[in-house]
Amino acid sequence: MSDWLYSDVVKDHFMNPRNVLMEDESSFPADGRGLTGNIKCGDQMLILLKIKDDVITDVRWKTYGCASAIASTSMLSEVIKGMKLEDAFYIKPEDIARRLGGLPENKIHCSVLGDKALRAAIEDYLVKTGREGLFKEEDAIVICHCLNITDKDIENAVKQGARTWEDLQNKTKIGTVCGGCKGKASELLHELVHIYGD
Repeated sequence: MSDWLYSDVVKDHFMNPRNVLMEDESSFPADGRGLTGNIKCGDQMLILLKIKDDVITDVRWKTYGCASAIASTSMLSEVIKGMKLEDAFYIKPEDIARRLGGLPENKIHCSVLGDKALRAAIEDYLVKTGREGLFKEEDAIVICHCLNITDKDIENAVKQGARTWEDLQNKTKIGTVCGGCKGKASELLHELVHIYGD
């Protein structure tokens, strides 16, 4: 059962989460707003950013999710304060999991929501300031539109050991809302396993 153990850092961020949006959204006038996930599958994330001179000066968030999702977003919110937008845009879930002292393998996908919501909030700000699409996700193609999961997300999951559809779902939550992406995602998974497989 050691796979289920959380680090002390994870426990601290879960029990004492930082930068949580406590009041109504309007109490934190945000420059950028990002919402991702789907309440139907149990996880949804909202991130609000205050930005000055392309630097994140403050952040608030709220989530409907598990301990890993809460701890990951709490850590993310601390890390990005004072960070340039471009650097924040390219933060990876693995970076946050590492700062937390690791997450159980079956909970890695929970750290994905935070970085997706963060990128959505940055994109929202860029649209508002007339710079839409300034930062690119390496020409990523969205495969799962419900959860905004790209071919790059699937490739990363395979690089981290996903070999079956169940593995892929555990790492990314793909196909857990409407399931319409399963055919295309399974095809891509099959191809990538041939490329990166053991």
